[in-house]
Amino acid sequence: MRVKISITLPKELVRQLDRVKLNRSVLLELAAKSYLALLERRKKGRNDIAIINRNASRLNRQAKDTLDYQRIF
Repeated sequence: MRVKISITLPKELVRQLDRVKLNRSVLLELAAKSYLALLERRKKGRNDIAIINRNASRLNRQAKDTLDYQRIF
C-alpha cells in the first residue's frame, strides 16, 4: 500500500533529482531504503563492537594462552 505525502526540498536538490532517469517518488523511495539499511548496518556494527568489548579480556587471555602453547612446541 502506498501513502501520498508532501515534502519540501531545496530547489537545487529537486533539480539534481530531476537529472536522474527515475521519477522522483521512485528515486526518493530508493534513497530512503538505502539510508535506512545503512543505519541498520551501523547499529549492528555498534552492537558487535559492544559484544567484543564486553568479552575482550577473556578473548585476549585465550589468544595469549594459544600463543604461549605454540611456543612450547
